[in-house]
Amino acid sequence: MGKGNSADNANASQRFMRAMGKLRVVLGPANRSSLVHDMTEENRALLVQRERETQQWETVTRPDGSTYVVPRNPGDQSLR
Repeated sequence: MGKGNSADNANASQRFMRAMGKLRVVLGPANRSSLVHDMTEENRALLVQRERETQQWETVTRPDGSTYVVPRNPGDQSLR
């Protein structure tokens, strides 16, 4: 009789998925999108908005090494 291993009883698709899961641990997930593409006008506008939003904050480091984010100017409500 066999050892009763569930891998022996698995169908082909289950074995394939298990093997691909092990490969993804090593290689990472597949990337299907192209890295080389022109930025659309909508994406440019969104990037400019995000950059403005990030400029209103600053990172403060505590003596214990932890960090947190605070507004640069607490009275400025223009982007919030």
